[in-house]
Amino acid sequence: MFANLTPLDWKRRAVKYYPQKTAVIDGEKKFTYKEFGERIDKLSIALYASGIREGDHVAVMLPNTHYMLESFYGISQLGAVMVPLNYRIAAADMEYIINHSDAKMLIVDEEFSGPIKEIENDLNLDEIIIVAVEGQKAALKGLDYEAFLQTTPQNATLPEVEIDENQLLTLNYTSGTTSKPKGVMLTHRSNYLNAANFMYHLGVSHDDVYLHTLPMFHANGWGGVWAITATGGTHVCLRKVDPPYILDLFENENISLLCGAPTVINMLVNDSKAKESNIRTNPRMATAGAPPAAALIQKAQEILGLNMIHAYGLTETSPFILYNEWKKEFDEKTVDEQATIKARQGIELAFNGETKVVHQDGKEVAWNGEELGEIITRGNVVMEGYYKDPEKTAESIKDGWFHTGDLAVTHPNGYIEIRDRAKDLIISGGENVSSTEVEGVLYKHPDVMETAVIAIPDEKWGEVPKAIIVLHPDAMVTEKEIIAYCRKEMAHFKAPKAVEFVDALPKTATGKLQKFRLREMYWRGAKKVNG
Repeated sequence: MFANLTPLDWKRRAVKYYPQKTAVIDGEKKFTYKEFGERIDKLSIALYASGIREGDHVAVMLPNTHYMLESFYGISQLGAVMVPLNYRIAAADMEYIINHSDAKMLIVDEEFSGPIKEIENDLNLDEIIIVAVEGQKAALKGLDYEAFLQTTPQNATLPEVEIDENQLLTLNYTSGTTSKPKGVMLTHRSNYLNAANFMYHLGVSHDDVYLHTLPMFHANGWGGVWAITATGGTHVCLRKVDPPYILDLFENENISLLCGAPTVINMLVNDSKAKESNIRTNPRMATAGAPPAAALIQKAQEILGLNMIHAYGLTETSPFILYNEWKKEFDEKTVDEQATIKARQGIELAFNGETKVVHQDGKEVAWNGEELGEIITRGNVVMEGYYKDPEKTAESIKDGWFHTGDLAVTHPNGYIEIRDRAKDLIISGGENVSSTEVEGVLYKHPDVMETAVIAIPDEKWGEVPKAIIVLHPDAMVTEKEIIAYCRKEMAHFKAPKAVEFVDALPKTATGKLQKFRLREMYWRGAKKVNG
Protein backbone atom coordinates (compact mmCIF):
# COMPACT_ATOMS: atom_id res chain seq x y z
CA MET A 1 0.00 0.00 0.00
CA PHE A 2 1.30 3.44 -0.91
CA ALA A 3 1.46 6.06 1.87
CA ASN A 4 2.45 9.66 1.25
CA LEU A 5 5.64 10.74 3.00
CA THR A 6 4.95 13.76 5.18
CA PRO A 7 6.67 14.87 8.42
CA LEU A 8 3.22 15.76 9.77
CA ASP A 9 2.62 12.07 10.47
CA TRP A 10 5.32 12.24 13.15
CA LYS A 11 3.21 14.69 15.13
CA ARG A 12 0.33 12.19 15.09
CA ARG A 13 2.67 9.43 16.24
CA ALA A 14 4.24 11.49 19.04
CA VAL A 15 0.85 12.48 20.46
CA LYS A 16 -0.31 8.83 20.27
CA TYR A 17 2.68 7.23 22.00
CA TYR A 18 4.22 9.98 24.15
CA PRO A 19 1.26 12.11 25.34
CA GLN A 20 2.75 12.89 28.77
CA LYS A 21 6.36 13.29 27.59
CA THR A 22 7.70 16.86 27.66
CA ALA A 23 7.59 18.00 24.05
CA VAL A 24 8.59 21.66 24.31
CA ILE A 25 10.46 23.80 26.82
CA ASP A 26 10.30 27.53 26.16
CA GLY A 27 11.71 29.48 29.09
CA GLU A 28 9.32 28.91 31.99
CA LYS A 29 6.70 27.27 29.77
CA LYS A 30 6.53 23.53 29.21
CA PHE A 31 4.14 21.49 27.07
CA THR A 32 3.60 17.76 26.88
CA TYR A 33 3.06 16.19 23.47
CA LYS A 34 -0.67 16.02 24.23
CA GLU A 35 -0.74 19.76 25.04
CA PHE A 36 1.51 20.61 22.10
CA GLY A 37 -0.75 18.65 19.76
CA GLU A 38 -3.85 20.37 21.11
CA ARG A 39 -2.35 23.82 20.53
CA ILE A 40 -1.36 22.86 16.98
CA ASP A 41 -4.88 21.64 16.22
CA LYS A 42 -6.41 24.82 17.65
CA LEU A 43 -4.17 26.86 15.35
CA SER A 44 -5.22 24.79 12.33
CA ILE A 45 -8.91 25.15 13.16
CA ALA A 46 -8.55 28.91 13.69
CA LEU A 47 -6.69 29.29 10.40
CA TYR A 48 -9.37 27.32 8.58
CA ALA A 49 -12.13 29.40 10.16
CA SER A 50 -10.35 32.55 8.97
CA GLY A 51 -10.34 31.31 5.38
CA ILE A 52 -7.00 29.53 4.99
CA ARG A 53 -7.36 26.55 2.67
CA GLU A 54 -5.17 23.90 1.08
CA GLY A 55 -2.55 25.54 -1.13
CA ASP A 56 -2.80 28.96 0.54
CA HIS A 57 0.40 30.60 1.80
CA VAL A 58 0.90 31.86 5.36
CA ALA A 59 3.98 33.93 6.24
CA VAL A 60 5.51 33.50 9.70
CA MET A 61 8.08 35.85 11.26
CA LEU A 62 8.95 34.46 14.68
CA PRO A 63 12.11 33.67 16.65
CA ASN A 64 12.70 30.18 18.10
CA THR A 65 9.64 29.93 20.34
CA HIS A 66 6.88 27.38 20.82
CA TYR A 67 4.73 29.59 18.58
CA MET A 68 7.14 28.98 15.69
CA LEU A 69 7.02 25.22 16.23
CA GLU A 70 3.22 25.33 16.37
CA SER A 71 3.11 27.27 13.11
CA PHE A 72 5.17 24.69 11.24
CA TYR A 73 2.66 21.98 12.08
CA GLY A 74 -0.56 24.00 12.34
CA ILE A 75 -0.25 25.60 8.90
CA SER A 76 1.06 22.52 7.12
CA GLN A 77 -1.54 20.02 8.33
CA LEU A 78 -4.16 22.11 6.52
CA GLY A 79 -2.27 21.51 3.29
CA ALA A 80 -1.35 25.20 3.35
CA VAL A 81 2.21 26.42 2.73
CA MET A 82 4.29 28.07 5.42
CA VAL A 83 6.59 30.94 4.41
CA PRO A 84 9.23 31.30 7.19
CA LEU A 85 10.67 34.83 7.31
CA ASN A 86 14.00 36.06 8.58
CA TYR A 87 13.03 38.73 11.12
CA ARG A 88 16.39 40.52 10.74
CA ILE A 89 16.12 41.49 7.10
CA ALA A 90 15.30 45.02 5.94
CA ALA A 91 11.68 46.16 5.66
CA ALA A 92 12.00 46.45 1.87
CA ASP A 93 13.01 42.78 1.60
CA MET A 94 10.16 41.78 3.92
CA GLU A 95 7.72 43.62 1.69
CA TYR A 96 9.10 41.94 -1.42
CA ILE A 97 9.02 38.42 0.08
CA ILE A 98 5.55 38.68 1.63
CA ASN A 99 4.01 39.98 -1.58
CA HIS A 100 6.03 37.77 -3.93
CA SER A 101 5.10 34.68 -1.91
CA ASP A 102 1.37 35.43 -2.26
CA ALA A 103 0.93 35.08 1.51
CA LYS A 104 -2.66 35.68 2.66
CA MET A 105 -1.80 35.96 6.34
CA LEU A 106 1.17 36.90 8.53
CA ILE A 107 1.97 35.63 12.03
CA VAL A 108 4.54 37.98 13.57
CA ASP A 109 6.37 38.33 16.89
CA GLU A 110 5.57 41.60 18.65
CA GLU A 111 9.25 42.44 19.19
CA PHE A 112 9.94 42.30 15.46
CA SER A 113 6.74 43.96 14.24
CA GLY A 114 8.27 47.43 13.73
CA PRO A 115 9.41 46.88 10.11
CA ILE A 116 6.01 45.36 9.27
CA LYS A 117 4.36 48.53 10.58
CA GLU A 118 6.48 50.54 8.12
CA ILE A 119 5.21 48.56 5.15
CA GLU A 120 1.73 47.38 6.26
CA ASN A 121 -0.09 49.56 3.74
CA ASP A 122 1.90 47.97 0.91
CA LEU A 123 1.24 44.36 1.91
CA ASN A 124 -1.37 42.19 0.21
CA LEU A 125 -2.46 40.45 3.40
CA ASP A 126 -5.94 39.52 4.57
CA GLU A 127 -4.98 39.33 8.23
CA ILE A 128 -2.08 39.79 10.68
CA ILE A 129 -1.73 37.72 13.87
CA ILE A 130 0.58 39.13 16.57
CA VAL A 131 2.36 37.03 19.19
CA ALA A 132 2.49 39.14 22.35
CA VAL A 133 5.88 39.56 24.04
CA GLU A 134 6.28 40.80 27.60
CA GLY A 135 7.74 44.29 27.66
CA GLN A 136 6.88 44.97 24.01
CA LYS A 137 4.06 47.06 22.57
CA ALA A 138 3.37 46.83 18.87
CA ALA A 139 1.98 49.78 16.93
CA LEU A 140 0.94 47.27 14.29
CA LYS A 141 -2.75 46.39 14.15
CA GLY A 142 -3.62 42.72 14.32
CA LEU A 143 -5.29 39.94 16.28
CA ASP A 144 -3.53 38.52 19.35
CA TYR A 145 -2.28 34.95 18.75
CA GLU A 146 -3.76 33.46 21.91
CA ALA A 147 -7.08 35.21 21.27
CA PHE A 148 -6.96 33.86 17.71
CA LEU A 149 -6.71 30.29 19.04
CA GLN A 150 -9.83 30.88 21.14
CA THR A 151 -11.96 32.17 18.24
CA THR A 152 -13.00 28.71 17.13
CA PRO A 153 -16.10 26.85 18.37
CA GLN A 154 -15.38 24.51 21.29
CA ASN A 155 -16.44 21.38 19.41
CA ALA A 156 -14.78 22.28 16.11
CA THR A 157 -12.68 19.52 14.57
CA LEU A 158 -9.80 19.49 12.13
CA PRO A 159 -10.85 19.54 8.48
CA GLU A 160 -9.88 16.38 6.61
CA VAL A 161 -7.08 17.11 4.15
CA GLU A 162 -5.43 14.52 1.92
CA ILE A 163 -1.74 15.47 1.77
CA ASP A 164 0.21 14.59 -1.37
CA GLU A 165 3.90 14.13 -0.63
CA ASN A 166 4.85 16.20 -3.68
CA GLN A 167 2.86 19.27 -2.70
CA LEU A 168 4.60 22.27 -1.16
CA LEU A 169 5.24 22.26 2.57
CA THR A 170 7.27 25.46 2.86
CA LEU A 171 8.47 28.31 0.71
CA ASN A 172 11.88 29.39 2.02
CA TYR A 173 13.48 32.57 0.74
CA THR A 174 17.22 32.87 0.18
CA SER A 175 19.12 35.83 1.59
CA GLY A 176 19.21 37.75 -1.69
CA THR A 177 22.72 39.15 -1.17
CA THR A 178 23.37 39.69 -4.88
CA SER A 179 19.80 39.92 -6.24
CA LYS A 180 16.20 39.77 -5.11
CA PRO A 181 15.49 36.94 -2.63
CA LYS A 182 14.44 33.69 -4.30
CA GLY A 183 11.63 31.51 -3.00
CA VAL A 184 12.79 27.91 -2.64
CA MET A 185 9.91 25.43 -3.06
CA LEU A 186 10.29 22.49 -0.66
CA THR A 187 7.83 19.60 -0.55
CA HIS A 188 6.50 17.27 2.16
CA ARG A 189 8.59 14.47 0.66
CA SER A 190 11.86 16.41 0.60
CA ASN A 191 11.38 17.55 4.20
CA TYR A 192 10.47 14.02 5.32
CA LEU A 193 13.61 12.52 3.79
CA ASN A 194 15.84 15.33 5.03
CA ALA A 195 14.50 14.84 8.56
CA ALA A 196 15.03 11.08 8.22
CA ASN A 197 18.65 11.83 7.39
CA PHE A 198 18.81 14.15 10.41
CA MET A 199 17.54 11.34 12.66
CA TYR A 200 19.76 8.62 11.27
CA HIS A 201 23.05 10.43 10.83
CA LEU A 202 22.85 12.52 14.01
CA GLY A 203 21.68 9.51 16.01
CA VAL A 204 18.51 11.16 17.31
CA SER A 205 16.75 9.16 20.03
CA HIS A 206 13.65 9.37 22.22
CA ASP A 207 15.69 10.65 25.17
CA ASP A 208 17.39 13.49 23.29
CA VAL A 209 16.95 17.05 24.51
CA TYR A 210 17.48 19.29 21.48
CA LEU A 211 18.40 22.96 21.74
CA HIS A 212 17.12 25.09 18.84
CA THR A 213 20.24 27.26 18.55
CA LEU A 214 19.79 27.50 14.81
CA PRO A 215 16.98 29.83 13.65
CA MET A 216 14.01 27.67 12.72
CA PHE A 217 13.28 29.94 9.77
CA HIS A 218 16.58 28.87 8.21
CA ALA A 219 15.91 25.85 5.95
CA ASN A 220 13.24 24.68 8.43
CA GLY A 221 15.76 24.43 11.24
CA TRP A 222 17.77 21.95 9.10
CA GLY A 223 15.04 19.37 9.84
CA GLY A 224 15.13 19.56 13.63
CA VAL A 225 11.56 20.84 13.83
CA TRP A 226 10.42 17.50 12.39
CA ALA A 227 13.09 14.99 13.52
CA ILE A 228 12.84 15.69 17.25
CA THR A 229 9.06 15.24 17.21
CA ALA A 230 9.48 12.04 15.20
CA THR A 231 11.43 10.37 18.00
CA GLY A 232 9.45 11.92 20.85
CA GLY A 233 12.46 13.95 21.92
CA THR A 234 12.25 17.31 23.69
CA HIS A 235 12.47 20.66 21.87
CA VAL A 236 14.18 23.41 23.88
CA CYS A 237 13.46 26.83 22.36
CA LEU A 238 16.02 29.63 22.30
CA ARG A 239 14.75 33.12 21.51
CA LYS A 240 18.23 34.48 20.74
CA VAL A 241 21.81 33.23 20.76
CA ASP A 242 23.16 34.13 24.19
CA PRO A 243 26.34 32.10 24.96
CA PRO A 244 26.21 32.31 28.80
CA TYR A 245 22.52 31.33 28.77
CA ILE A 246 23.23 28.46 26.35
CA LEU A 247 25.99 27.17 28.62
CA ASP A 248 23.53 27.27 31.53
CA LEU A 249 20.96 25.35 29.45
CA PHE A 250 23.53 22.62 28.78
CA GLU A 251 23.71 22.02 32.51
CA ASN A 252 20.14 22.80 33.63
CA GLU A 253 18.21 21.05 30.84
CA ASN A 254 20.78 18.33 30.02
CA ILE A 255 21.01 19.35 26.37
CA SER A 256 22.23 16.40 24.32
CA LEU A 257 21.97 17.70 20.76
CA LEU A 258 22.10 21.03 18.93
CA CYS A 259 22.99 22.53 15.55
CA GLY A 260 24.64 25.79 14.55
CA ALA A 261 26.98 27.63 12.24
CA PRO A 262 30.74 27.74 13.03
CA THR A 263 30.34 31.30 14.33
CA VAL A 264 28.03 30.01 17.07
CA ILE A 265 30.67 27.46 18.08
CA ASN A 266 33.23 30.26 18.16
CA MET A 267 30.98 32.36 20.44
CA LEU A 268 30.54 29.44 22.83
CA VAL A 269 34.18 28.40 23.15
CA ASN A 270 35.30 32.00 23.65
CA ASP A 271 32.74 32.88 26.30
CA SER A 272 34.22 33.55 29.71
CA LYS A 273 32.03 30.82 31.25
CA ALA A 274 33.10 28.13 28.80
CA LYS A 275 36.04 26.68 30.73
CA GLU A 276 34.07 26.72 34.00
CA SER A 277 31.03 24.90 32.62
CA ASN A 278 30.21 21.45 33.89
CA ILE A 279 28.63 19.86 30.83
CA ARG A 280 27.93 16.21 31.62
CA THR A 281 25.98 15.12 28.54
CA ASN A 282 28.79 15.26 25.94
CA PRO A 283 26.35 16.95 23.51
CA ARG A 284 26.44 16.17 19.81
CA MET A 285 26.58 19.31 17.71
CA ALA A 286 26.03 19.41 13.97
CA THR A 287 27.64 22.33 12.22
CA ALA A 288 27.14 23.61 8.70
CA GLY A 289 26.64 26.90 6.89
CA ALA A 290 30.32 27.62 6.27
CA PRO A 291 33.42 25.41 6.26
CA PRO A 292 34.60 25.28 9.89
CA ALA A 293 38.28 25.50 10.70
CA ALA A 294 39.79 22.30 12.12
CA ALA A 295 41.25 24.33 14.99
CA LEU A 296 37.76 25.56 15.92
CA ILE A 297 36.38 22.02 15.99
CA GLN A 298 39.27 20.95 18.18
CA LYS A 299 38.56 23.77 20.66
CA ALA A 300 34.86 22.85 20.83
CA GLN A 301 35.72 19.27 21.66
CA GLU A 302 38.42 20.11 24.20
CA ILE A 303 36.77 23.03 26.02
CA LEU A 304 33.07 22.05 25.96
CA GLY A 305 33.23 18.32 25.30
CA LEU A 306 31.09 18.73 22.20
CA ASN A 307 31.03 15.82 19.79
CA MET A 308 31.21 17.78 16.54
CA ILE A 309 29.42 16.43 13.46
CA HIS A 310 29.98 18.32 10.23
CA ALA A 311 27.22 18.38 7.62
CA TYR A 312 26.72 20.35 4.42
CA GLY A 313 23.80 21.58 2.41
CA LEU A 314 21.79 24.49 1.10
CA THR A 315 18.25 25.80 1.42
CA GLU A 316 17.69 24.44 -2.10
CA THR A 317 18.47 20.91 -0.86
CA SER A 318 16.22 20.88 2.25
CA PRO A 319 19.20 21.35 3.31
CA PHE A 320 21.58 18.37 3.92
CA ILE A 321 23.37 16.54 1.11
CA LEU A 322 26.69 15.57 2.76
CA TYR A 323 27.58 14.23 6.18
CA ASN A 324 30.97 13.64 7.77
CA GLU A 325 30.66 9.98 8.69
CA TRP A 326 32.93 9.04 11.57
CA LYS A 327 34.70 5.68 11.28
CA LYS A 328 36.38 3.69 14.06
CA GLU A 329 39.66 3.80 12.18
CA PHE A 330 39.73 7.57 12.74
CA ASP A 331 39.93 7.00 16.51
CA GLU A 332 43.56 5.93 16.13
CA LYS A 333 44.57 9.26 14.61
CA THR A 334 45.98 12.22 16.54
CA VAL A 335 43.68 14.92 17.87
CA ASP A 336 44.88 17.30 15.13
CA GLU A 337 44.25 14.70 12.42
CA GLN A 338 40.78 13.97 13.78
CA ALA A 339 39.87 17.66 13.77
CA THR A 340 41.10 17.97 10.18
CA ILE A 341 38.86 15.07 9.12
CA LYS A 342 35.87 16.50 11.01
CA ALA A 343 36.25 19.79 9.13
CA ARG A 344 35.48 18.02 5.84
CA GLN A 345 31.96 18.00 4.44
CA GLY A 346 31.94 14.22 3.98
CA ILE A 347 29.92 11.78 1.90
CA GLU A 348 26.36 11.38 0.62
CA LEU A 349 23.63 10.84 3.17
CA ALA A 350 21.55 7.66 3.17
CA PHE A 351 18.22 8.92 1.81
CA ASN A 352 19.16 11.74 -0.56
CA GLY A 353 20.47 10.77 -3.95
CA GLU A 354 23.81 11.47 -5.58
CA THR A 355 26.36 14.21 -4.92
CA LYS A 356 29.73 14.68 -6.60
CA VAL A 357 32.40 17.23 -7.52
CA VAL A 358 32.84 17.97 -11.22
CA HIS A 359 34.91 20.04 -13.61
CA GLN A 360 33.22 22.60 -15.87
CA ASP A 361 32.79 19.93 -18.54
CA GLY A 362 30.79 17.78 -16.12
CA LYS A 363 33.51 15.16 -15.61
CA GLU A 364 34.02 14.14 -12.00
CA VAL A 365 37.29 15.28 -10.40
CA ALA A 366 39.88 12.69 -9.43
CA TRP A 367 39.66 11.45 -5.85
CA ASN A 368 43.06 12.86 -4.94
CA GLY A 369 42.23 15.80 -2.66
CA GLU A 370 43.74 18.18 -5.21
CA GLU A 371 41.54 18.65 -8.30
CA LEU A 372 39.09 21.49 -7.73
CA GLY A 373 35.53 21.39 -9.04
CA GLU A 374 31.95 22.36 -8.25
CA ILE A 375 29.64 20.34 -5.99
CA ILE A 376 26.50 19.20 -7.82
CA THR A 377 23.64 17.02 -6.57
CA ARG A 378 20.40 15.34 -7.59
CA GLY A 379 17.79 13.32 -5.79
CA ASN A 380 15.06 13.31 -3.15
CA VAL A 381 15.81 16.53 -1.30
CA VAL A 382 16.43 18.95 -4.18
CA MET A 383 13.89 21.77 -4.42
CA GLU A 384 11.04 21.84 -6.91
CA GLY A 385 12.47 25.13 -8.14
CA TYR A 386 12.33 28.85 -7.37
CA TYR A 387 8.81 30.21 -6.93
CA LYS A 388 7.61 32.13 -10.00
CA ASP A 389 11.15 32.19 -11.40
CA PRO A 390 11.70 29.55 -14.12
CA GLU A 391 14.80 31.34 -15.45
CA LYS A 392 16.69 31.18 -12.15
CA THR A 393 15.51 27.58 -11.73
CA ALA A 394 16.95 26.66 -15.12
CA GLU A 395 20.25 28.36 -14.24
CA SER A 396 20.60 26.27 -11.07
CA ILE A 397 19.21 22.90 -12.22
CA LYS A 398 20.84 21.62 -15.39
CA ASP A 399 20.20 18.16 -16.83
CA GLY A 400 18.63 17.17 -13.52
CA TRP A 401 21.61 18.28 -11.41
CA PHE A 402 21.49 21.17 -8.94
CA HIS A 403 24.66 23.28 -9.11
CA THR A 404 25.68 24.57 -5.68
CA GLY A 405 28.35 27.11 -6.64
CA ASP A 406 30.65 25.63 -3.98
CA LEU A 407 34.17 24.63 -5.02
CA ALA A 408 35.61 21.49 -3.49
CA VAL A 409 38.00 18.55 -3.76
CA THR A 410 37.32 14.84 -3.22
CA HIS A 411 39.74 12.90 -1.03
CA PRO A 412 40.78 9.30 -1.81
CA ASN A 413 38.18 7.95 0.65
CA GLY A 414 35.42 9.86 -1.16
CA TYR A 415 35.11 12.61 1.47
CA ILE A 416 34.34 15.95 -0.14
CA GLU A 417 35.96 19.07 1.27
CA ILE A 418 34.91 22.60 0.33
CA ARG A 419 37.71 24.93 -0.58
CA ASP A 420 35.55 27.98 -1.29
CA ARG A 421 32.44 29.46 -2.74
CA ALA A 422 33.05 30.19 -6.40
CA LYS A 423 32.78 33.90 -5.68
CA ASP A 424 35.14 33.67 -2.68
CA LEU A 425 38.01 31.94 -4.48
CA ILE A 426 41.04 34.24 -4.71
CA ILE A 427 43.01 34.13 -7.96
CA SER A 428 46.35 35.78 -7.30
CA GLY A 429 48.81 35.92 -10.18
CA GLY A 430 47.03 32.97 -11.80
CA GLU A 431 47.23 30.84 -8.64
CA ASN A 432 44.09 29.68 -6.86
CA VAL A 433 44.00 30.60 -3.16
CA SER A 434 41.27 29.16 -0.93
CA SER A 435 40.09 31.74 1.60
CA THR A 436 38.93 28.93 3.90
CA GLU A 437 42.39 27.34 3.85
CA VAL A 438 43.97 30.62 4.96
CA GLU A 439 41.29 31.04 7.62
CA GLY A 440 42.05 27.54 8.89
CA VAL A 441 45.69 28.52 9.47
CA LEU A 442 44.72 31.78 11.16
CA TYR A 443 42.38 30.00 13.61
CA LYS A 444 45.40 28.09 14.93
CA HIS A 445 46.99 31.36 16.08
CA PRO A 446 46.34 31.78 19.83
CA ASP A 447 45.44 35.48 19.51
CA VAL A 448 42.83 35.05 16.73
CA MET A 449 39.23 34.75 17.90
CA GLU A 450 37.49 35.13 14.53
CA THR A 451 38.58 35.82 10.97
CA ALA A 452 37.47 36.25 7.37
CA VAL A 453 39.82 36.22 4.38
CA ILE A 454 38.86 38.05 1.20
CA ALA A 455 40.47 39.17 -2.06
CA ILE A 456 41.50 42.80 -2.42
CA PRO A 457 42.70 44.52 -5.63
CA ASP A 458 46.43 44.48 -6.38
CA GLU A 459 48.15 46.16 -9.34
CA LYS A 460 50.76 43.43 -9.76
CA TRP A 461 48.86 40.23 -8.97
CA GLY A 462 45.30 41.31 -9.83
CA GLU A 463 44.12 40.38 -6.35
CA VAL A 464 45.71 39.17 -3.13
CA PRO A 465 44.41 37.73 0.17
CA LYS A 466 43.57 40.07 3.02
CA ALA A 467 42.72 38.85 6.53
CA ILE A 468 40.15 40.69 8.62
CA ILE A 469 40.60 39.56 12.22
CA VAL A 470 38.81 39.84 15.57
CA LEU A 471 41.40 39.33 18.30
CA HIS A 472 40.93 37.88 21.76
CA PRO A 473 40.68 40.57 24.47
CA ASP A 474 44.09 42.00 25.44
CA ALA A 475 45.87 40.37 22.46
CA MET A 476 48.72 42.52 21.13
CA VAL A 477 49.74 40.75 17.92
CA THR A 478 50.63 42.96 14.93
CA GLU A 479 49.88 42.77 11.21
CA LYS A 480 53.51 41.93 10.49
CA GLU A 481 53.50 39.07 12.99
CA ILE A 482 50.28 37.60 11.57
CA ILE A 483 51.67 37.63 8.02
CA ALA A 484 54.94 36.06 9.18
CA TYR A 485 53.01 33.35 11.04
CA CYS A 486 51.01 32.46 7.93
CA ARG A 487 54.09 32.41 5.72
CA LYS A 488 55.61 29.81 8.05
CA GLU A 489 52.49 27.64 7.92
CA MET A 490 51.67 27.70 4.19
CA ALA A 491 52.92 28.60 0.73
CA HIS A 492 53.95 32.26 0.65
CA PHE A 493 51.60 33.16 -2.21
CA LYS A 494 48.65 31.96 -0.11
CA ALA A 495 49.54 34.02 2.97
CA PRO A 496 47.68 37.32 3.54
CA LYS A 497 49.40 40.35 2.09
CA ALA A 498 47.44 42.64 4.42
CA VAL A 499 45.72 42.32 7.80
CA GLU A 500 43.05 44.48 9.41
CA PHE A 501 41.89 44.17 13.03
CA VAL A 502 38.20 44.84 13.71
CA ASP A 503 35.79 44.58 16.64
CA ALA A 504 33.28 42.35 14.82
CA LEU A 505 32.58 40.71 11.47
CA PRO A 506 29.30 41.13 9.56
CA LYS A 507 27.03 38.08 9.79
CA THR A 508 23.62 36.91 8.71
CA ALA A 509 20.89 36.05 11.20
CA THR A 510 22.06 32.42 11.03
CA GLY A 511 25.64 33.31 11.91
CA LYS A 512 27.17 33.02 8.44
CA LEU A 513 29.91 35.47 7.56
CA GLN A 514 28.85 38.06 4.99
CA LYS A 515 32.06 38.27 3.01
CA PHE A 516 30.33 40.19 0.26
CA ARG A 517 29.98 43.15 2.62
CA LEU A 518 33.68 43.07 3.35
CA ARG A 519 34.57 42.74 -0.35
CA GLU A 520 32.37 45.70 -1.28
CA MET A 521 34.59 47.97 0.85
CA TYR A 522 37.63 47.19 -1.31
CA TRP A 523 36.17 46.57 -4.76
CA ARG A 524 34.06 49.68 -5.26
CA GLY A 525 35.31 51.16 -8.50
CA ALA A 526 37.49 48.14 -9.28
CA LYS A 527 36.64 45.10 -11.43
CA LYS A 528 37.28 41.76 -9.76
CA VAL A 529 39.29 39.62 -12.17
CA ASN A 530 37.52 36.33 -11.32
CA GLY A 531 33.98 37.60 -11.40
